[in-house]
Amino acid sequence: MPVQRLNHAVLFVRDVERSVAFYREALGFRMVMGMPRAAFLQASGSSNDHDLGLFEIGAQAGPSGAGRSTVGLYHLAWEVDTLAELERIALKLGELDALVGASDHSTTKALYAKDPDGLEFEVSWLVPADLLTEEVLSGRSGIKPLDIAKEKERYGAETRGGLGVSIPV
Repeated sequence: MPVQRLNHAVLFVRDVERSVAFYREALGFRMVMGMPRAAFLQASGSSNDHDLGLFEIGAQAGPSGAGRSTVGLYHLAWEVDTLAELERIALKLGELDALVGASDHSTTKALYAKDPDGLEFEVSWLVPADLLTEEVLSGRSGIKPLDIAKEKERYGAETRGGLGVSIPV
């Protein structure tokens, strides 16, 4: 049987309490288990045991060189079910001065942000499979700035995204 989905991610962070507070406030994660220098968080709509593990390595840790001077993970992506939720998270990330970008990938509407350690993550909404048109599919060849208000007008603020739906290539 093939892989079905990503179950959880684990990050090394400088200060686990600071990171827990950030992911709690920014994305609404809740702590399901903690221990000295480690925490396990779950997204509010998740059925996973945990979605994010955090392990503290201390304030002396240098920044990640991934993508600049070393190979490594670029980012993790979490999916939301509506454009209204994507907009709410965009505002929250902006308040936290964590939002670093917002892109329209045609089939995916994406926010990019950085946590307190500078680790990048994405929050995205996928166009539902029944709303994919040739125009939308062909738009994947370019990236445009995201206009959430325009996308809400086009698809509806409460339209449930393509959670778990594969998009034709």
